[in-house]
Amino acid sequence: MKSLIPSLGVVSFAVVLTVVLILGTKEQKAGKAKPLGWWWVLGLSMIAGASYTAAGWPFDIVSQLIMGDAVSLATATLPGITLPGLALILLAFLAWMGLTRRQVAVLGIVLVHIMAGAGGGFGTLAQRIHAIAMHFAS
Repeated sequence: MKSLIPSLGVVSFAVVLTVVLILGTKEQKAGKAKPLGWWWVLGLSMIAGASYTAAGWPFDIVSQLIMGDAVSLATATLPGITLPGLALILLAFLAWMGLTRRQVAVLGIVLVHIMAGAGGGFGTLAQRIHAIAMHFAS
């Protein structure tokens, strides 16, 4: 046994975080676990969004839809708007709208996925998640 944690993989990690967010933001209590708090939802959605970027193919569909359709629509409406600008617009939307925890989770995943694709700190986080997954896989 080389490590305590078996190789989970980046795609599995992203899916596990998504399932935890979906089940953890359920309003009605079904099992023994309590619903996730706001900060847990926001933190896990950030890690899940970066994991989507690190995962590659299955989650590239989301980024292609967002970057292809939303960015082309935004640049047609407002010439000169960039991907980081769209991410900040989503961040402002997240900050001032009254959202449920599930809506925060979905918007947080999309926001960080866009921000990780644009580079910067979340892009570095996506690279680190990918490097850690490759380390555990070897």
